[in-house]
Amino acid sequence: MTRLGFLFARTFRREAPLAALSLPEEALLARFATERIALVGNARSLSQAAFGPEIDAADLVIRLNRAPMPAAASHGTRTDALALATSLQAEALERLAPRLTLWMSPKRKRLQWHVASRRGFYLHSRADYEDLKRRLAAPPSTGLMTIDLLARSRAASVTLYGFDFFASLSLTGSRTAAQVPHDFGAEARFVQALLESDPRFTLRGSPG
Repeated sequence: MTRLGFLFARTFRREAPLAALSLPEEALLARFATERIALVGNARSLSQAAFGPEIDAADLVIRLNRAPMPAAASHGTRTDALALATSLQAEALERLAPRLTLWMSPKRKRLQWHVASRRGFYLHSRADYEDLKRRLAAPPSTGLMTIDLLARSRAASVTLYGFDFFASLSLTGSRTAAQVPHDFGAEARFVQALLESDPRFTLRGSPG
């Protein structure tokens, strides 16, 4: 697809041409199979920890949105996959250099050509988004959509870092929980249920 064709499909909400740019979900999940995955959230509290070496020791490191890494000691240095639901400048994306770039938002008009045209691009399905939104009774965050996706994979393990469900706010902004559209109480309960039912999942650090 050309850039002009992409802009046309995005503007007029033509889902099929956009989906044609994407890895199939089955192919993406196959990339996760048997891997020890570190999923790094953007909670400010992670900056006070020293999980960086542990994060970098994972087989696959997934970060979210603008992927802040204030220090290697707390956050590690690698970005193998980036799950996005916000705009990101091309230079910033090149600097992170993820092998996989996941567009998780149902808002296709926010999707940028330099994201969609990358090798290893994945477009998260609207159906999966709507199903998770129904279960939470609120729009899911990028982190929770990624957790839900990983739960359907055959990953060997998934360790969550930097998830305190907005108790310490986000490294990428100053908004409070009341100023964002997510229900972090519902998301915390979702993750707790997953931790109790799926031994592959571990939460590092204390939520709240």
